[in-house]
Amino acid sequence: MIVQPIDYLLVVWFALAAASTAYVAWDQFRNNPEPTVMRVAFILVTLYMGPLGLLIYVLADKEPRPGTHEQFTAPLWKQGVGSTIHCVAGDATGIILTAAVTATFGLPMWIDLIVEYASGFIFGLFIFQALFMRRIMGGSYWDNVRQTFLPEFMSMNAMMAGMAPVMSFLMMGRDMRAMVPTELLFWGVMSLGVIVGFVIAYPVNLWMVRRRLKHGLMTERTPGSRFDLASAGAEHERQGPNMDARAAASTAGGRTDRAITAVATTAWRATQPSPNSWR
Repeated sequence: MIVQPIDYLLVVWFALAAASTAYVAWDQFRNNPEPTVMRVAFILVTLYMGPLGLLIYVLADKEPRPGTHEQFTAPLWKQGVGSTIHCVAGDATGIILTAAVTATFGLPMWIDLIVEYASGFIFGLFIFQALFMRRIMGGSYWDNVRQTFLPEFMSMNAMMAGMAPVMSFLMMGRDMRAMVPTELLFWGVMSLGVIVGFVIAYPVNLWMVRRRLKHGLMTERTPGSRFDLASAGAEHERQGPNMDARAAASTAGGRTDRAITAVATTAWRATQPSPNSWR
């Protein structure tokens, strides 16, 4: 229900978030050569962070030209962004889903935060890390759990260090609608909490990427797909002779047209009386 001026601001914010998420989803699956887990991560983070998520995607991950994703995402700061995006997508999803459920029970805030922390950590570790990254990392599921436990633990702590104060301060404020999942204000608080959590988690993830404890952004060019540079090059070579022939024919046709025009112009001038005959 819209009862306060901030509600109008939230309507605009979520409209922008929906548009931003739709664009990122379309561009990720159509134009960006990236593993599916990172595509989903960027979509979720944009859903939570709205236009800020879109801005991060364009600046750090969106391939500017075909075949340039590897080079474009190589800088360390962008790799740190990729690691943070993966962290926030898993952890924040667990936290937000749990918060929407626990809010209906009217539990004390400290119990809510403990349950949300546990849920975010479990979702991030067992689903977004060990399960979704298994194909890329190789090994067994439980091997991946052991390998990613410490990095996920550090990321989750940083993420919760940003979200928890925002949630506690705003949900326990004067406007109790922030505790009701059916209110826009509740989701506004969640969005703000994710943004602050991202800012706090970024330096931690950047450090872990530098120390090779976590992955950053990745490029995936599946053979035979539209992102496969080898297939694209072979297709270009196959079309090359035909394209050259069409270009040559077009050039020859243009020259013929110009020659015909020149002859016609000369013939027309020959049929015209000279200026001296008019006198």
